[in-house]
Amino acid sequence: MTTRTRLRSLPGLLAFALLTRLRAAAAPSDDDHERGDVPGWVMITLMSAVLVAAILVVAQEALLDLFESAIAQVRR
Repeated sequence: MTTRTRLRSLPGLLAFALLTRLRAAAAPSDDDHERGDVPGWVMITLMSAVLVAAILVVAQEALLDLFESAIAQVRR
């Protein structure tokens, strides 16, 4: 699998990881009777993941080219 192929699957992996964490955070536990609104850290995590995914969608090709040129310069 090439670097480009692995990096293209990154948004899907991020979304999967995020949904897995949200599902675990949302699962009610027996000892937590006073659950309030969504905790702040969950919202920050969600917003950060969405922001990273949006940047990857918009600038994916440019970021891949930048990464590959950097690796090529290191190999020289």
